[in-house]
Amino acid sequence: MTCKAVQESIPLYLYGELSGEAEELVEAHVDKCKECSRELELHREFASSLNERELEPSLDLLVECRQSLAQELRKHETAVQPAGLTGFWQRIFGFPVNNFRIPAGAMALFALGWFAARSPQLNAVLPGLGDSGFQSAGMISTIRSIEPDRSGRILIAVDDTQRRTISGSMDDRKVRELLLSAMHEDANPGVRVESVSILKDMAAADDVRQALLDALQHDPNPGVRLKALEGLHQFGYEPGVRRTLASVLLNDSNAGVRIQAIDLLTSRHDDSIAAILQSLVHKDDNDYVRLRCVRALQEMNASVGSF
Repeated sequence: MTCKAVQESIPLYLYGELSGEAEELVEAHVDKCKECSRELELHREFASSLNERELEPSLDLLVECRQSLAQELRKHETAVQPAGLTGFWQRIFGFPVNNFRIPAGAMALFALGWFAARSPQLNAVLPGLGDSGFQSAGMISTIRSIEPDRSGRILIAVDDTQRRTISGSMDDRKVRELLLSAMHEDANPGVRVESVSILKDMAAADDVRQALLDALQHDPNPGVRLKALEGLHQFGYEPGVRRTLASVLLNDSNAGVRIQAIDLLTSRHDDSIAAILQSLVHKDDNDYVRLRCVRALQEMNASVGSF
């Protein structure tokens, strides 16, 4: 790679958005080039300074940025592919010819998948390895992005031995499994937002509804929790959903999430939540949450004070 190509790749490298082979190329170049090594250190210092400030982007901005990034990454990875014999080696074996840091176990798995795709006998013993370009769950390391296209299909970028894009409709079992798996991508809140944005329209399915409830209770990103609430809106009458909403109302750290939980809980008459609302009137640290609780209690003809 040239110095220009490496320096353009450094921001993506620092945020883990390059494919494995592109990362190898950047590292190999930086090890030998003092100028690019210094550029990498400057970017690291800049990123460290940014991390000292905690920003909370809007949900729409986060989704838009993830989709734009996924499109740019596809263009970028095409541009940095090495040419000639080195490029041929790297495309076949997944790592630079001058760098053998990929563990032998990964090479063995790659070889097994390659032969399985071409051997009916081996496919019969190990089903799934040669199935429509999709590797078994044990081979997947990271889900990088999720992007619905205009035709209604879902494009999912997955890093295993190398990044690939899996496409399919919402009725595709493997696409659905990947979307549910993406809700647990701890290091990538953008992917979690994208997966919940799609799955919230499938909340009628028990496994999806349970995943939304888990995200509402445990996901650290408020944007994900708000999207999960959207998916649960039509099930606000179910006892299990209402118990989760009550817990969220008492414990969630984000005022916007608590307000949405109040709206959903009070969308149907239920005197049993009056005690929770009364408690929040006196304890919640957000003025609008307290005001919303007062209004809800008044609509229920309940006392604002404790019973």
